[in-house]
Amino acid sequence: MMIPQQALTVAIDTAKAAGAFLKQHFHDDKHVDEASQHDIKLELDKMSQALITERLLAAFPDHAILGEEGKEGDPSSDYEWIVDPIDGTVNYYYGIPLYCVSIALRFKGDLIVGVIYDPNLDECWYAEKGGPAYLNGKVQHVSRRTKMSEAIVFIGHGKTDGSKEKGLRRFAHVSGQVRKVRIIGTAALALAYIASARFDAYVESMVSIWDLAAGKLIVECAGGRVDFEPFTEGGEQGSIIAWNNAIPIVESLGD
Repeated sequence: MMIPQQALTVAIDTAKAAGAFLKQHFHDDKHVDEASQHDIKLELDKMSQALITERLLAAFPDHAILGEEGKEGDPSSDYEWIVDPIDGTVNYYYGIPLYCVSIALRFKGDLIVGVIYDPNLDECWYAEKGGPAYLNGKVQHVSRRTKMSEAIVFIGHGKTDGSKEKGLRRFAHVSGQVRKVRIIGTAALALAYIASARFDAYVESMVSIWDLAAGKLIVECAGGRVDFEPFTEGGEQGSIIAWNNAIPIVESLGD
């Protein structure tokens, strides 16, 4: 494992800068670049990613960047930053203050740095591979709950290729077993909440790598487990089960 010097510091500073930019424009009228029935792309998505890209490449000009809004940098680099400039874009567009910035770094495909920043609550989760997970400087650990009846679980679903139907079946099957089911509209924050013992599990049948890369590392460093099963070429989309490694969520899904 090779973690570039200052990579975590740069990632934290960059996530906070992008978060401050998003918070500054949160109440503005927002320009929609692209809209579908189930999703929205904002001009601010691109502006946030441009800010992040500029900062990361200024510090590490030989690195690659894979973002929700496109690729930049040196595609042959062993170091690749994975960026979601606004995770929770629909929330952001509708004025719901549940969104964040997610930045991860992987080396030869192995996640080594992860940062998630919620600008509304000024909460910053971060981790380096092999170390603990932190929230604003305090070490985090996943919940120690073992019973489904005590758990709070995020059950999401995709919109196409059967993922919607599978997600709804899982929701119906699990909702009667747990204390509460929550859908907050941001995968990255769901993972951060598992790391901080706020949620016990997150299950979704269609999610993108930029939504989960930072959170996967943070959850694992906090003692949890994340199973991501890619099903697209390049591994950019797949299904996810993340949990505190204690509740029997896998056995409870009814798949």
